[in-house]
Amino acid sequence: MPHEPTSATPRGANRLALLAFVALMAFAPRAALALPDVDTALLVSVDVSNSVDEARYRLQMEGIAKALEDPSVISAITTGPQAAILFAILTWADRSEMTLPWVRISNATEAKAVAAHIRKLPRAKGEFTCLTRMLRNVYDKVLPQVPANANRVVVDVSGDGREDCNPQEPTEKVRDELVASKVTINGLPILDGDEAKTIEGWYREHVMGGIGSFVIAANGYSDFDRAIRQKFVVEISAIPAPFKAAVVGPVLKVRASP
Repeated sequence: MPHEPTSATPRGANRLALLAFVALMAFAPRAALALPDVDTALLVSVDVSNSVDEARYRLQMEGIAKALEDPSVISAITTGPQAAILFAILTWADRSEMTLPWVRISNATEAKAVAAHIRKLPRAKGEFTCLTRMLRNVYDKVLPQVPANANRVVVDVSGDGREDCNPQEPTEKVRDELVASKVTINGLPILDGDEAKTIEGWYREHVMGGIGSFVIAANGYSDFDRAIRQKFVVEISAIPAPFKAAVVGPVLKVRASP
């Protein structure tokens, strides 16, 4: 019996995407095994605090998935010197969690497989907006485990509110430690709710920092997909941001932990 042409059916396409993603994720727990060099290690940190209900969470995941599938983002990934990136998602509220561990993306098939997986990620829940605690966790635990050399390391922070956990250290103190390690932190404030008029300025003052850093706001959760796609193109391709740049410094090389 002839084989059914899987590429022509949604079921077959989903099967291929799943197999590709399983192959990619085989590397994820093995941080000690260095992957080939990449142009950018991009950590996307997503607010899941009390203001983010199921619908808003899904809008963020769908926006990230659609951005990875976008031809302009795929072009940015595949036209760099290494023609590859590392990508991960961290969700945060009272605590932070690596919802999607580091995965290497070097072509459209891999990008679409990761996007398909992102759409299925279960919602993590939290109460408070503990942004400083999240950045501290990124500095202490996440970035030392990046499993490849990267020409750029970018932390993408999105959320609809400012820090409200009364941390023992100011947000900008942890931000500055990351910047001193040559990490770039870009902000994606979501203009929604009581803080819609002030949150963008707060992100610029307390969150944004590093080489060519910038803030681009989403005009509500329905605009998140547009904002994250635009950010990915700039962050992955390292083209000059269409916003005010911050600190300029040398390139960071990250190596896997022994």
